Amino acid sequence: MDSLETFVVEATIASEQEFYRKIIEDNLSSLKLAPAIGRIKVVLRPEDSLFQMAIILRDVGTKVTTLDIADVEAKPVAGEIIITIKKEQYMTELLGKLWERYGKANISQPDRWTVAITIDKPEEEATFIKEMMVADPRHRLHENLVDFAIRVTPEGFRVRYHLYKSNHFVFVASEEALEHEWIEEAGAMLEELIEGGKK
Repeated sequence: MDSLETFVVEATIASEQEFYRKIIEDNLSSLKLAPAIGRIKVVLRPEDSLFQMAIILRDVGTKVTTLDIADVEAKPVAGEIIITIKKEQYMTELLGKLWERYGKANISQPDRWTVAITIDKPEEEATFIKEMMVADPRHRLHENLVDFAIRVTPEGFRVRYHLYKSNHFVFVASEEALEHEWIEEAGAMLEELIEGGKK
């Protein structure tokens, strides 16, 4: 697991501190989130039925276009576009976008590194495909962060609040109705992490 700049777990019951630290580490690893997270702080107060988490993310990159992951070539005589894959990790997203636009019947995959699209105006469509957004890592990261937070939250803490903005993520959960001050406390935890990174 990538080392975090800051990894703090506070619990009012000492035995739960290491237990939750291990749960968090295991889930960071299984969801492959560690490279995206720079700093994390978790506070657990069972007596208040309260779980709080603040995270500062590392830069996860920008939107990925087809040209970022493949070469695109129009073949007007053959009436097709050939896409040669350079980065395979986005293949599922690329195929999904192509199927949606051109239909599965017009797309073939002669090998794992090549996608061929049979089409009427290959030059025009090749220009579109080159600039087409294939994936947005930030969107996927948001989903994974929420999944991670829910996984590490104590059983039964079903009343939840989260905020994902810029490179910050705050999560609060409880068995009871959430108190406004708990959300403010989580915001203060985030500020503490931000300040800690400036030292």
